[in-house]
Amino acid sequence: MLSGFSLAVLLLATRTTGQSCLCSTLLPAGLKVNCSSLNLMQLPHLPSDIKELYAQDNRLTSVSPGLFDRLVGLEKVSLSGNPFHCDCRIQYLRNWLLKNRAILSKEPTCASPSSVAQKAVTELSDYFFSSCAPAGCTGGTYNTVMGVMLCCLVVLLLWSLRLARMSTITLYINERHSGFEADLLHSLKPKHRRRLHNVLSEDNSYSVIYTEDVEKQLINMELLPQVLDVLYKKHNIKIKAT
Repeated sequence: MLSGFSLAVLLLATRTTGQSCLCSTLLPAGLKVNCSSLNLMQLPHLPSDIKELYAQDNRLTSVSPGLFDRLVGLEKVSLSGNPFHCDCRIQYLRNWLLKNRAILSKEPTCASPSSVAQKAVTELSDYFFSSCAPAGCTGGTYNTVMGVMLCCLVVLLLWSLRLARMSTITLYINERHSGFEADLLHSLKPKHRRRLHNVLSEDNSYSVIYTEDVEKQLINMELLPQVLDVLYKKHNIKIKAT
């Protein structure tokens, strides 16, 4: 049996449009709604438990997107005899009809524009809708928002690149870090190494002589200013002692 809620919804919808659709129950459960030949310019809000819908011979030019999505129990639909205007607004109905051809009693056709007049709505190709905006977005607003977002992204990238080029990295070496200072000074100090020599004297006796060799300095300090200058000019890196 038809629920009271479904009847209330349908009555409210028909009063809003000024027309009255004929309703009857189908066994075991469901609803048959006849809205044909009522000069309707749009379909009313329909209950979800409809099994059969007859809306032929009205003045429908399109169907609101999502109108049939809730009607999962539909077993028969008639929409023929309506002057459908086949532009971007008919895309939802065309896609829905392609998925539900088995329940159509007769294929609805386009009345306008003249280029597709008398052509079945389901025969409209994907190319016909190629210029339409994505579903759920109006063309002007969507394109404007996307354009503004793209411009903001480009400006942000350019600003980041300019900031990276102008930035300078400064390394401060604090003398309080005694461990670092000791290791640094130790590496710069010349190292001495003792060598043992046996020398034969004139009286055929041997004597031991220790000599010290100064190892070569590990770092050429004359190159250090040049290295620092290259780091600053090429990479904007400064090294300062504090």
